[in-house]
Amino acid sequence: MADVGHYGAMGEKEGISPPTIRVILIRDYILSFFAFFVFLIAFNSLIPTLPLYLARLGSKEGEIGVLVGTIGVASLVSRLLVGRVLAKHPERLVMMGGATLFALSFLALIVFRPFWPFFVVRLFQGIAFASLDTAAIAYAIRIVPEAYRARGITYFLMATSLASATAAVSSVFVVNEYGFTVLLLACTGLSACALLLSWKLKEEAVRPVVTSQVKNALLFEPKILAPAVVSFLFFSSWAGVAAFFPLYCVKCGVANPGYFFAAASVMIILVRVLGARAFDMYSKEKIIPTFVFVSTVGFVILSFSSTLPMFILVGVLMGASLAFLIPVTMAYALEYAGSSDGSTVGTYQASMDLGLALGPVTMGIIVPIMGYRVTFLCLALASLVSLSYFRFYLRKKCRVRA
Repeated sequence: MADVGHYGAMGEKEGISPPTIRVILIRDYILSFFAFFVFLIAFNSLIPTLPLYLARLGSKEGEIGVLVGTIGVASLVSRLLVGRVLAKHPERLVMMGGATLFALSFLALIVFRPFWPFFVVRLFQGIAFASLDTAAIAYAIRIVPEAYRARGITYFLMATSLASATAAVSSVFVVNEYGFTVLLLACTGLSACALLLSWKLKEEAVRPVVTSQVKNALLFEPKILAPAVVSFLFFSSWAGVAAFFPLYCVKCGVANPGYFFAAASVMIILVRVLGARAFDMYSKEKIIPTFVFVSTVGFVILSFSSTLPMFILVGVLMGASLAFLIPVTMAYALEYAGSSDGSTVGTYQASMDLGLALGPVTMGIIVPIMGYRVTFLCLALASLVSLSYFRFYLRKKCRVRA
């Protein structure tokens, strides 16, 4: 893959001109974006509501942590397999399979009750999420010209923040007003929409893949270890907050925890729309440590917060970190792997899934022992470890170059 910074030099001179937008926003890019978007609304609808629902059913913190984190474990394992599948089959078919399985899983949640039936369904949701998420991103990366890839990734990942902002407040409202069953039926319909939009994509021949690349599809690429570690620690902390913040929020007397997630999502949208030039003006090796530090500050503030305005402030800081770290670490990984195929995307995102899996489980163990505030400080410590590791990596890289 060509250095994304090459486009940065061009972007500073030309910016996003109408011809550039037309090159990126082609028919299949838009269709895949909306398939990804509606799918993610369904996925994000469970983030603020599932912990509350499980708590109402009498689940303990440890059980909630496991049930929330299970989807990350299943997604982690599945992504590596999806990378191998994408080496042989079109992304469109993998997206359709993921959307179908996701729709069926929501219907299953209506019937089943925790713990073990929920656990099995969450495993299948992880497989579905890994399939559509990896395939959609790989599809978008493939159809965008290489010179515009950084921008293409940035705009495509806006679906994540838009979906989170849409689902954060509305999902809690639906549960409070109409119940969890209505929310699950709505998520089933959204998954069906993702299936239809994926079916409308043009089916293209799969590019030839070298045999060695296929064999390595189940292995981590050593070249992307640094961004993968940063991604793992960041998402481990973020997932822990996402899983238990709703319970902490209600404990503090704030009725709708969705405002925290909405604040983060709105910030992500603003940064990616208004601050897109920053991706071109500053090097990835400066952006990554800067916003890992910002997330550390956010966790520290959260540990001393108990009111809605402070929660919104933390959401803004976390949103800024997410807005920069996700596309920048991904572009950094793709740049050093020298590949943008499904296998590389799946390997990188597996580190995210591992964090999403272990974060809630770890918090489910720590919260009953230490309480919420101390646990949030532990997350800040994890961010500092991530920052220290990345700076150590950069120093080591400079010594090798010298």
